Amino acid sequence: MADRGYYQGDGIGLVDDKGRVAIPSALRTILAANAPKANGKDGGTIVIGAHQKSRCLVAYDPGFLDIMAARLDRREAEHTGADGEFDYNIKRRATSGEAVPFDGSGRFIMPAFSRFHAGIGVHAFFYGVFDYIEIWDPKTLVETPDAPEIMKSMARFHMAGRGVAL
Repeated sequence: MADRGYYQGDGIGLVDDKGRVAIPSALRTILAANAPKANGKDGGTIVIGAHQKSRCLVAYDPGFLDIMAARLDRREAEHTGADGEFDYNIKRRATSGEAVPFDGSGRFIMPAFSRFHAGIGVHAFFYGVFDYIEIWDPKTLVETPDAPEIMKSMARFHMAGRGVAL
């Protein structure tokens, strides 16, 4: 992973009626660097799926799939019983991703199920977590007991800038 950029940064995106939303600039720059288009043009592909534990989404470049699969293989091997059975849900929880294109401005159409699952309405809060990006409904994030206070504070900050109190 030495040649991969880490996702750091945060921001709010406005989601339109068709599910289009723009990735915040700092995160989009790393995404484009981690997954450059073969033709050298702006844009690329982002994979969007459900988070394994939290009621939010995860987003990452296609190159992260191999890294994630290797991690899940190790977890599966560590949780294989003496009878050879393992926890099938280890991979099931992580494979809901759907690859979608994004343009040079970072706009993409959020998959309908993903948006429904995370309860994302008009606003989407993006937060870089080094290997991937989390995408939250801001209100859901603030109401999530085990979410870090710094993330909640960031979401409140960005929403206040849009005139919305959480």
